Amino acid sequence: MSSAKKPFTGLALALAAMTGACASTGQSQADKALSQAVEAALAPAPQEERDAANRADPLTRANFWSKEYQKDPENIETALQFAESLRAMGSQDRALDVATKTLVVHPGNPDLLMVTGRVRMTEGNFAAARAAFEEVTRTAPERADGWAALGTAFDQLEMHRQAQTNYQRALTLEPSRTTTLTNYGLSLLLSGDLAGAEAQLRAAAAQPGAGSRVTENLALVIGLQGRFDEMQALSAANAPDKVAEQNAALLRGLVQPARTYDALIGGKDTSSAAAPGTKRQLRGTLNH
Repeated sequence: MSSAKKPFTGLALALAAMTGACASTGQSQADKALSQAVEAALAPAPQEERDAANRADPLTRANFWSKEYQKDPENIETALQFAESLRAMGSQDRALDVATKTLVVHPGNPDLLMVTGRVRMTEGNFAAARAAFEEVTRTAPERADGWAALGTAFDQLEMHRQAQTNYQRALTLEPSRTTTLTNYGLSLLLSGDLAGAEAQLRAAAAQPGAGSRVTENLALVIGLQGRFDEMQALSAANAPDKVAEQNAALLRGLVQPARTYDALIGGKDTSSAAAPGTKRQLRGTLNH
């Protein structure tokens, strides 16, 4: 090769090197942009978006948490929110599926077990609910809601003594929990302890924001003890006077003059169409 051609050869080599460098730089930038896009797509939604979703209607909330769950199905908070939103929509099977799959990654997580137990309660599978809530009390014995939920499962299984033991344990941890006081009172009612039921329901009714349902349960227990005027006065605070009078008159007819509480609650009194199934209806008022 002549000396005249050497500069051109060097220039060609330099241009080739520059072209390769530019191509490499462009590819690197494209890869970086793609990586950033993927990262952004998989990033959790900001807290304000999460809060807004939880204030939205059930369908919007479920759609939002479905997308968050797809980003990171192993995240406990996201799985819990998605499962609860599904429960709110009535999709119990899907909620159970989400909780169960996440429990594989986080075995013994009490929040996921609570969701599992509540779904089972809604399904009417009280034995499975009991098992889930018992696991909660083992893994998180400091949680009052776990003991209280286990109490409701025992009540639904008609094991009222065991239920009451668990309500008592829950109340040692959280003495003012309205739902626990109410369920404890109803459990005592189901087992025939009217005085004990009244005491617990009065304590529940005294809690801030107890609501009319608690008051009506208290009125029922008072009426079952034959104090119909007191029952009517208490009911009148939440229902029109005429309705309160009718309720008192109906209950008076069911329990007087010789009909016993056991006959009423057990459905043994065939003289009244309202008697059969009363105990089952009372169990249906338990909160879980």
